[in-house]
Amino acid sequence: MVPLSWYLGLSALLFTIGAVGVFIKRNAITIFLCIELMLNAVNLSFVAMSNFFQDMNGQLFVFIVMTVAAAEAAVGLAIIISIFRNRASLNVDEADNLKL
Repeated sequence: MVPLSWYLGLSALLFTIGAVGVFIKRNAITIFLCIELMLNAVNLSFVAMSNFFQDMNGQLFVFIVMTVAAAEAAVGLAIIISIFRNRASLNVDEADNLKL
Protein backbone atom coordinates (compact mmCIF):
# COMPACT_ATOMS: atom_id res chain seq x y z
CA MET A 1 0.00 0.00 0.00
CA VAL A 2 1.29 3.43 -0.94
CA PRO A 3 1.62 5.74 2.08
CA LEU A 4 -0.44 8.94 2.27
CA SER A 5 2.66 11.13 2.22
CA TRP A 6 3.52 10.00 -1.31
CA TYR A 7 0.11 11.07 -2.60
CA LEU A 8 0.38 14.40 -0.84
CA GLY A 9 3.91 14.86 -2.14
CA LEU A 10 2.80 14.11 -5.70
CA SER A 11 -0.13 16.48 -5.26
CA ALA A 12 2.16 19.23 -4.00
CA LEU A 13 4.54 18.64 -6.91
CA LEU A 14 1.74 18.81 -9.49
CA PHE A 15 0.31 21.92 -7.87
CA THR A 16 3.74 23.57 -7.87
CA ILE A 17 4.28 22.74 -11.56
CA GLY A 18 0.88 24.25 -12.34
CA ALA A 19 1.55 27.38 -10.30
CA VAL A 20 4.95 27.90 -11.91
CA GLY A 21 3.38 27.41 -15.33
CA VAL A 22 0.74 30.06 -14.60
CA PHE A 23 3.39 32.58 -13.59
CA ILE A 24 5.96 31.82 -16.30
CA LYS A 25 4.00 31.01 -19.46
CA ARG A 26 2.47 33.70 -21.70
CA ASN A 27 0.25 31.49 -23.87
CA ALA A 28 -3.40 31.49 -22.77
CA ILE A 29 -3.92 27.78 -23.55
CA THR A 30 -0.85 26.80 -21.54
CA ILE A 31 -1.97 28.90 -18.60
CA PHE A 32 -5.40 27.32 -18.85
CA LEU A 33 -3.89 23.82 -18.77
CA CYS A 34 -1.73 24.75 -15.79
CA ILE A 35 -4.83 25.85 -13.89
CA GLU A 36 -6.46 22.52 -14.71
CA LEU A 37 -3.31 20.75 -13.44
CA MET A 38 -3.60 22.67 -10.17
CA LEU A 39 -7.27 21.68 -9.81
CA ASN A 40 -6.43 18.02 -10.41
CA ALA A 41 -3.60 18.17 -7.87
CA VAL A 42 -6.06 19.39 -5.26
CA ASN A 43 -8.47 16.62 -6.28
CA LEU A 44 -5.71 14.05 -5.79
CA SER A 45 -5.07 15.28 -2.27
CA PHE A 46 -8.80 15.21 -1.49
CA VAL A 47 -9.11 11.61 -2.66
CA ALA A 48 -5.97 10.55 -0.81
CA MET A 49 -7.14 12.14 2.42
CA SER A 50 -10.60 10.70 1.96
CA ASN A 51 -9.15 7.23 1.53
CA PHE A 52 -6.82 7.65 4.49
CA PHE A 53 -9.58 8.74 6.87
CA GLN A 54 -12.14 6.33 5.33
CA ASP A 55 -14.57 9.21 4.80
CA MET A 56 -16.53 9.75 1.60
CA ASN A 57 -16.89 13.52 1.97
CA GLY A 58 -13.58 14.17 0.22
CA GLN A 59 -14.58 12.13 -2.80
CA LEU A 60 -17.95 13.86 -2.97
CA PHE A 61 -16.18 17.21 -2.87
CA VAL A 62 -14.00 16.06 -5.78
CA PHE A 63 -17.15 15.51 -7.87
CA ILE A 64 -18.22 19.07 -7.10
CA VAL A 65 -14.78 20.39 -8.04
CA MET A 66 -14.85 18.37 -11.28
CA THR A 67 -18.26 19.82 -12.13
CA VAL A 68 -17.06 23.35 -11.53
CA ALA A 69 -13.88 22.60 -13.50
CA ALA A 70 -15.92 21.39 -16.47
CA ALA A 71 -17.96 24.59 -16.47
CA GLU A 72 -14.78 26.63 -16.05
CA ALA A 73 -13.21 24.81 -19.00
CA ALA A 74 -16.18 25.57 -21.24
CA VAL A 75 -16.25 29.26 -20.33
CA GLY A 76 -12.47 29.59 -20.38
CA LEU A 77 -12.11 28.02 -23.80
CA ALA A 78 -14.90 30.24 -25.15
CA ILE A 79 -13.08 33.32 -23.85
CA ILE A 80 -9.76 32.13 -25.30
CA ILE A 81 -11.34 31.46 -28.70
CA SER A 82 -12.97 34.89 -28.64
CA ILE A 83 -9.66 36.57 -27.82
CA PHE A 84 -7.89 34.62 -30.56
CA ARG A 85 -10.51 35.55 -33.15
CA ASN A 86 -10.27 39.25 -32.33
CA ARG A 87 -6.53 39.59 -31.81
CA ALA A 88 -5.06 36.61 -33.74
CA SER A 89 -2.78 35.91 -30.80
CA LEU A 90 -2.90 33.89 -27.58
CA ASN A 91 -0.27 35.94 -25.79
CA VAL A 92 -1.75 37.17 -22.52
CA ASP A 93 0.44 40.27 -22.55
CA GLU A 94 -1.40 41.47 -25.65
CA ALA A 95 -4.79 40.80 -24.06
CA ASP A 96 -4.25 42.96 -21.01
CA ASN A 97 -7.40 45.04 -21.43
CA LEU A 98 -10.93 43.87 -22.06
CA LYS A 99 -11.61 46.27 -24.89
CA LEU A 100 -11.69 44.44 -28.21
